[in-house]
Amino acid sequence: MARLIPIEDPDDPRVIVYRQVRERDLVGRQGGFIAEGEVVLRVLLTGGGSHRAVSLLVDGKRLEKLASLIDPLPDETPVYVAGQAVLDQIAGFHIHRGILAYGLRAPERGAAGLIAGLGERALVLVLHGIANHDNMGGLFRNAAAFGVHGVLLDATCCDPLYRKAIRVSVGATLKVPFARFATGEDALALLETAGVEALALSPSGAEPLAGMVCPARAALLLGAEGPGLPAEVLARARTFRIPMSAGWDSLNVASAAAIALHELTRHDAPANPL
Repeated sequence: MARLIPIEDPDDPRVIVYRQVRERDLVGRQGGFIAEGEVVLRVLLTGGGSHRAVSLLVDGKRLEKLASLIDPLPDETPVYVAGQAVLDQIAGFHIHRGILAYGLRAPERGAAGLIAGLGERALVLVLHGIANHDNMGGLFRNAAAFGVHGVLLDATCCDPLYRKAIRVSVGATLKVPFARFATGEDALALLETAGVEALALSPSGAEPLAGMVCPARAALLLGAEGPGLPAEVLARARTFRIPMSAGWDSLNVASAAAIALHELTRHDAPANPL
């Protein structure tokens, strides 16, 4: 049974990790992260991911509605309870969802470790230069919806466990495994060595996406809107495009990913639904 701990002072040191959420998001949390909202918290607490909830901060008026989520928590997971006004002072903005959690990241295993753990049939996303947290969240939401087995990030991608990315993904960043390539690490060489075929999506792709058959072990490569994938990556991968109306050559990266993942997985039931 979770411990309910009243908080009346926004400067109470027990809730220091929740202070001024937006400002601290910008500088990082030394292995921690903030998640918000009932849907996201349900994924964190019951979704089978490897990240761990350390504490919760809840609007007292929401306790009854959130009982099914809070009651099963063990004693060592404190649930801090505050009124809306105190909650807002702690966070630094209006928390209209009425619930936050502070979590700890799972230990990093690196891109090579994630690739080594893939099964005989596997599909991963490989992301280059995705710096927008909305796009990152949307990409992870798509990954969860279509049963992707992991997401690999280059060194320039933003953090999937930034609060906004978690929220936009409806908790998928807490569930879908991810790892980051080190600066200078050759992503395509690692994939090739592991027998994972690189499929690069680009407006200039050599083949149309429609009708393609997904290899048993495949990586869908996506770049940032605007610059797209680096030329050296496109030169070493099998490239595909989504045909579009004349005069238009691009989609939002999360939208393009959803189309591509649907095509790649349409013959198989999703292996990892959220």
